[in-house]
Amino acid sequence: MILELEHIEKDYGTASVPVPVLHDVNLQLEQGEYLAIMGPSGSGKSTLMNILGYLDVPTRGVYRFDGEDNTHASDSTMANVRNRKIGFVFQSFHLLAQRRAWENVALPLMYAGVSRKERKERAVEALNRMGLMDRVDFYPTQLSGGQCQRVAIARAIVTNPLMLLADEPTGALDSKSGQQIMDIFDELHAQGMTIVMITHEQAIADRADRILYIYDGYLKGGEHA
Repeated sequence: MILELEHIEKDYGTASVPVPVLHDVNLQLEQGEYLAIMGPSGSGKSTLMNILGYLDVPTRGVYRFDGEDNTHASDSTMANVRNRKIGFVFQSFHLLAQRRAWENVALPLMYAGVSRKERKERAVEALNRMGLMDRVDFYPTQLSGGQCQRVAIARAIVTNPLMLLADEPTGALDSKSGQQIMDIFDELHAQGMTIVMITHEQAIADRADRILYIYDGYLKGGEHA
C-alpha cells in the first residue's frame, strides 16, 4: 500500500466560521495502480489533489504515504516528499519561458542538489522517453502545446517518483495531442508507475484501473475499468 487516507476532512474559513470542503475521505492506493478521480467543478477535486501532493494538510484525519504518517508534517518535510517522491503534471504546463526544455526538466534535480552534468544527462534521458530528443534545447515558446505537456511529464518523472499526480493534463490540448499524452500515461503505468489522474472526462477516466467520484467533498466508491 503506497497511500492511505483515513477520515480526511478539510475546512477553510476561520475556526469560528469553518467552511467544510472535504468530508470523511477514505482512500487506499496500491503501488503501481492507475486511479482516476472524477467530479464536477467545485466538488473538492483540487483540494484533494493538494492534500495528496503534500501541497496542503488536512484539518482532520490521517494521511500515510510510503509507510510514513506525515499528516501534519512541517513545510520542509512536505517539500522534501514532494521533491523526491511525487511528480506533478498540471493542465497549464507551468514551464519557465526563459529556460530550455532540458533546463525545465532538470529543475527538480537542481533543488535536490544534483550536479549540473548529471541533471542534464537525466533530463535529456527523460525527454528522450517522451519522444523529444530533437527538442532538448528548444524554449517553451518554440514548442506546441502537446510538446510542452510532454516536457512537463518529463520533469515530473525525472526524479523517479513513487507517485505521479496529474490534474486535467489534457485540458489545454486539442484532441490529437490529448490522445498522445494519454498514451504516454498508459506507457508509464505499464512500466509500473503509480498514477492518480484528476479529470472530468469519462473517456480519460476509463483508461484507469479504478475510478472514484467526488461530489460536494464526498469521495464515493468506484469501479475497476
